[in-house]
Amino acid sequence: MSRDLPPLNALRAFEATARLNSVSLAAEQLHVTHGAVSRQLKVLEEHLGVSLFSKEGRGLKLTDAGIRLRDASAEAFERLRDVCAELTQSGADAPFVLGLSGSLLARWFIPRLGRLNADLPDLRLHLSAGEGDLDPRRPGLDALLVFAEPPWPADMQVYELASERIGPVM
Repeated sequence: MSRDLPPLNALRAFEATARLNSVSLAAEQLHVTHGAVSRQLKVLEEHLGVSLFSKEGRGLKLTDAGIRLRDASAEAFERLRDVCAELTQSGADAPFVLGLSGSLLARWFIPRLGRLNADLPDLRLHLSAGEGDLDPRRPGLDALLVFAEPPWPADMQVYELASERIGPVM
């Protein structure tokens, strides 16, 4: 019995088709034609020597072998997606993503951006502006710059940049 893996494109086409329960939707997601996905499914079935789908009316139904492969491929591709996302985010070349409100960005941060660039020329900074209550746990943010008051969440590292001063403007 061969332990060689089938072609990766065939596994990708199968996983998308099984997950979306449609060859057409899988083709759209993979940016290929319906025929290309169908050919990859045929290649995979020939490589494995089993049928993975059966016809049911105008649609497809997974066979028992197809269900087993769907579960295994979904888990494997999800794990690959997770690891690739971690590697992308933790790479030395990854930008530092700072979240802040649009008003704080416009009125406080941008006027200081030139000095920041001069002091830290190697910093690859990406700014993510938002409004309302910005969630510091939002995926993709490395830090959040906000007006806030204690108590701070226990699981966060907080650096107070300055205390707020309120006074009349004439």
